[in-house]
Amino acid sequence: METKGRVGGKSAAAGRAAKVRAGMGGARSGRRGVVRGMEIGLFTFAETRVDPATGEQLEAGERIRRLIEEIELADQVGLDVFGVGEHHRPDYSVSAPAIVLAAAAARTKRIRLTSAVTVLSSDDPVRVFQDFATIDQLSSGRAEIMAGRGSFTESFPLFGQDLADYDELFSEKLDLLMTLRENERVTWSGRHRSSIEGRGVYPRPFQDSLPIWIAVGGTPSSVVRAARLGLPIAVAIIGGAPARFVDFVQLYRSEAEKAGHDPARLPVSINSHGFLAETADEAADLAFPPFSETMTRIGRERGWPPTTRAHFDAERGPHGALLVGSPDDLIEKILYQHSLFGHDRMLIQLTVGPMPHDKVLRAIELLGTVVAPAVRAAVGAGP
Repeated sequence: METKGRVGGKSAAAGRAAKVRAGMGGARSGRRGVVRGMEIGLFTFAETRVDPATGEQLEAGERIRRLIEEIELADQVGLDVFGVGEHHRPDYSVSAPAIVLAAAAARTKRIRLTSAVTVLSSDDPVRVFQDFATIDQLSSGRAEIMAGRGSFTESFPLFGQDLADYDELFSEKLDLLMTLRENERVTWSGRHRSSIEGRGVYPRPFQDSLPIWIAVGGTPSSVVRAARLGLPIAVAIIGGAPARFVDFVQLYRSEAEKAGHDPARLPVSINSHGFLAETADEAADLAFPPFSETMTRIGRERGWPPTTRAHFDAERGPHGALLVGSPDDLIEKILYQHSLFGHDRMLIQLTVGPMPHDKVLRAIELLGTVVAPAVRAAVGAGP
């Protein structure tokens, strides 16, 4: 890893971009020479501190207000996308991403606003569509839905859903969501929701077709479903070597083509954890404590071992999943991943656990003013 950052002048990583670019779009990416640009953005779960004695959430309102500042700055420094996740736990402050994104729509001008993710299996697709159509109108066409089954299960009993129906719920509700997108008046029936008979659903979005992405975490059946439906995917890579997902992305493009869709018209996003500061050492020292506490705490629920500094440092190496380092480090790592996947979007979760607000704002500034321009210049024209 490089220990010196770039705060002015030419980036060393950008200077090596021609070598990295030579490997892009080739046989491993499966793009067959298609030249696509790269969107750079952020996503967050709006984590909060939790009182260890009581388990109660602390400062939820302040975290949400700071989140709006982060989205506003991301827009100002030229980032392309900001995603807000949905959770129903005391350690996260956003259970209703659409409300936060609507507030952000009024404070931004250009950045695209997406959920990350909408837990569609436990939600009502009609309400989801109406919420995001409203955001789309507020933002003059900048809303997206990233639908997924979620990494936690608290929403299922909360909204009266049976976890035994996990996969069937998602498939059925995704079908309804796509039907709503394509038709102003809807007739639809399913097993887990009451039927709709020729009803109009309003408002309609500002865009001709509201973008729907499918978030996937490594399950082949999920990626095959998205491919056959012709929906773009967001691949979560939060551990291990990203190279192990190459076959996964190739499967998506292969299955899309078999289903009659042009893979070149189906964007792929890579979503990963990361953080950046002027130097790699500073970024790692800031990010490790909250990252370790969060991943170790969640690991106790799921049977993972504690996250050590040695493991963290290995993951932020050149071919690891963590995008933690200086601006030069992130430029080089994003371009390396692009040589693997030929992907169209890179979203980074800066706050895996509570982080100092001023350091998060500085990271956003570096990402928008240093990293994103260098990556776009190396990859080519924008999407």
